[in-house]
Amino acid sequence: MNNLNFVFSIPTLIVFGCGCIEELGKRIRELGGSKAIIVTDKGIVNSGILDGVRDILRKNDIGFVIFDEVEPNPLDITVEKGADIAIKEECDIVIGIGGGSSMDSAKAIAMRVKNREGTLLDYVGVNKVKNAPLPIVAVPTTSGTASELTIFSVLTDSRDLTKISIGSDLLTPKVAICDPILTISMPPNVTAMTGMDALTHAIESYVTTVATPVTKALALESIRLISDNLRRAVARGEDTYARSNMLLASLLAGMAFRHTRLGIAHALAMPLGSWDIRLPHGLANALVLPYVMEFNLPGNLEGYADIAIAMGESPGNTLRETALRSIKAVKELIEDIGLPRSLKAVGIKKEDFDRIAQEAMKSGNLAVNPRVCKKEDLISILEASYEGE
Repeated sequence: MNNLNFVFSIPTLIVFGCGCIEELGKRIRELGGSKAIIVTDKGIVNSGILDGVRDILRKNDIGFVIFDEVEPNPLDITVEKGADIAIKEECDIVIGIGGGSSMDSAKAIAMRVKNREGTLLDYVGVNKVKNAPLPIVAVPTTSGTASELTIFSVLTDSRDLTKISIGSDLLTPKVAICDPILTISMPPNVTAMTGMDALTHAIESYVTTVATPVTKALALESIRLISDNLRRAVARGEDTYARSNMLLASLLAGMAFRHTRLGIAHALAMPLGSWDIRLPHGLANALVLPYVMEFNLPGNLEGYADIAIAMGESPGNTLRETALRSIKAVKELIEDIGLPRSLKAVGIKKEDFDRIAQEAMKSGNLAVNPRVCKKEDLISILEASYEGE
């Protein structure tokens, strides 16, 4: 599924490499920033990462205030609080430091400062943002979400705990500072889960109906890098080579799915992270990905065969046999990095399947999935994921 007519753009300036966090002050100055609100979470504060960031900002005469109240699956009311602080403190730039939750919150805070009509929830959807946000500098400390490149801010509605997203090209960070050293503090389970998020991004992007030669090249290299480095990053967290390759893989996948969107796995992962379920996003993707691949296989045999080879599998006697080996490779990777392999194992109840599928059917990702699906198909995928066979 190659689309030879396409538009490709990555407006974010990417600064990549061990130690590149030292460029933070310079890049903020280039954007005209003089006082920043640092949006992050308590884990990043406790890790000591912010100590170095404070020193860099002080050295560059950049004022700052820290907002460290971001929670996993951040709430709209948390973002509103952060925006109020940014306005009160007269901040002119936003720095998001952390995983997807911190960077998504930073995007929404930057937007809300400049878009004061109504409530944050009035901007849920695509292209509802009218005014350009404050400039955003994203500093990922995980290798998975690629929020540092994307147009979306994924949050949680505090009224009913459903996942919501705000999508606009205006939310794209101006600069991404991608320093693999900052990912070393991730514990093995977080490394595993965020790595599977990146792999799901790459696999789903590769097989979408709107994939282009550029997005496919990016996604396939991401798949290869993750297959070669995720086990190593989980087993030896201080391995800067593995950490660098995982952060690069996440970036490449982000470049790809920024243009293609995703598929069924991410459609299901949104409600699996909602309500009282609230699975970590990367884990939700890992639990359903193999069974989404099984369902999608007839829609893009060639694509899944390419994925199998990128993950180190040998070609089979037929295209279908090779494609099936991609599922085997993903299941083996999940087992090797120590993640649960079934919805049953993490306490998901079968009686929730209907509402999960119903919510997933609202996802725009289904429009580019390689195989058309109905609600009943999603329930069947959840049933297969429940047993994890």
